[in-house]
Amino acid sequence: MKVFNFNAGPAMIPQAVMEKAQKEFCDYKGSGCGIMEHSHRHKLFDEILERAISNFKEIMGVPDTHAIVFIQGGASMQFAMIPMNLAVAGKPMEFADTGTWSSKAIKEARLFGDVKVIASSKEEKYTRIPAVDEMKVDEDAAFFHITSNNTIYGTQYQAFPNCPAGVPMLADMSSDIMSRKLDVSKFAMIYGGAQKNLGPSGMAVVIIRKDLVERTPANVPTMLRYATYIDHNSLFNTPPTFGIYIFGLITDWVKEMGGLEVLEGINNKKAETLYAAIDGSDGYFRNPVCPCSRSKMNVVFRLPSEELEAKFLDEAKAAGMIGLKGHRSVGGIRASIYNAMPLEGVERLVSFMQDFKKNN
Repeated sequence: MKVFNFNAGPAMIPQAVMEKAQKEFCDYKGSGCGIMEHSHRHKLFDEILERAISNFKEIMGVPDTHAIVFIQGGASMQFAMIPMNLAVAGKPMEFADTGTWSSKAIKEARLFGDVKVIASSKEEKYTRIPAVDEMKVDEDAAFFHITSNNTIYGTQYQAFPNCPAGVPMLADMSSDIMSRKLDVSKFAMIYGGAQKNLGPSGMAVVIIRKDLVERTPANVPTMLRYATYIDHNSLFNTPPTFGIYIFGLITDWVKEMGGLEVLEGINNKKAETLYAAIDGSDGYFRNPVCPCSRSKMNVVFRLPSEELEAKFLDEAKAAGMIGLKGHRSVGGIRASIYNAMPLEGVERLVSFMQDFKKNN
């Protein structure tokens, strides 16, 4: 039986990518060893790195004003690196608080300077993204930070706010990066942990405007400076070579699929299919999110009781669907339907939901 992996992260990787990596695992291009064994200074890895960067730049439409770098530590490391590099004395760092991960970023930033939360949905249990017109960014802010998709609460920005001229907008896109078309030039920095749409866990992919790093204070340690990664093309020290290799294969796959326009259409169809099943269940399945903020990557829902939710999870696993348990902080059910999840997986889940309701 084919198993569909709905885990929020580490998440499903495209089957074609897994099979290619398996084929090359012990002998990459006739070299006699796997890519994990090759030096990061080897010409074979140079080719992998350059292809990964070139593919991503093409797929995302990254302008020449921005650099693409790979940094170990995942998105959580970025929560500290951002204020260390980009805080400006006397200027507030501004945030929109839309869930657990934005709250963690805010907590780290407060270690380095003045933080202002200019929009929040915390009092509404993070069931919506604050409206764009609620976000009044100070024209004197050091930067403005958002979290584009919230894996735990199942919310996502459907439109992005505007910043005053000269205020950099930064976005943690860990769980929806490379899933839809967007204007990268609108952001001074986009970053994401790799373990959702980009590859295995353990690194972050960062798109950052090159001129932004000029503000980094001199006392920031070498390995925590964005300039270190830009100036050395992510090769100052040994990078996560296998993670970059898988990332490169995934970008190959996205291009073979037809790019973001095609992929976004598939993602929209998956989300529409699953939300229609929830909304059409006469309240048996309940999505707590404001419809204007529903995520197309993480669909959360509840059943009439926790006992039924536990039964649902057990029977779904037996039917070949794993990783559907909601985050421990909120409970319920969560279906993460990232790029690698095929429409077939969502359709099987919907069919199972309909049968489960009928039988319970």
